[in-house]
Amino acid sequence: MSEKELVGNRKAFHDYEILQTLEAGLMLLGTEIKSLRANGGSLQDSFVIVEKDELWLINSSIAPYSFGGAYNHEERRKRKLLVHKVEFFKLKKQLQEKGLSLIPLSIYLKNGIAKIKIAVAKGKKSYDKRAKLKEKEEKRTIDRSIKERY
Repeated sequence: MSEKELVGNRKAFHDYEILQTLEAGLMLLGTEIKSLRANGGSLQDSFVIVEKDELWLINSSIAPYSFGGAYNHEERRKRKLLVHKVEFFKLKKQLQEKGLSLIPLSIYLKNGIAKIKIAVAKGKKSYDKRAKLKEKEEKRTIDRSIKERY
């Protein structure tokens, strides 16, 4: 089973506390998948919503395909996500809890098919982010001082 990551959302791990992850299919047009393979896209500031018992990826950017011509796609269109019915109802129930949201983590190819990893996440407060950065910096200085000694 080969996986090749096309687009990642590293900032999501900084802004959110990831509670659960899920793999979903992604409905793309022909020029979108070609563009993702060629030069990628962006999941920055994108999110997932539930609308009429369907999951939709909003505000994600896939650059127009350079050889698309008249058949090119819109860069920031809504894209439908495909999940099993049981998984969908579990997600819908979790999202009713206050403060939880669905965010995309990465788009990748799995056996030639585009998949997206989405996460049920809770937003971090600014003081949580600062504490995490401070903790990371302290660990870095400790590691540096240990390396210098030996």
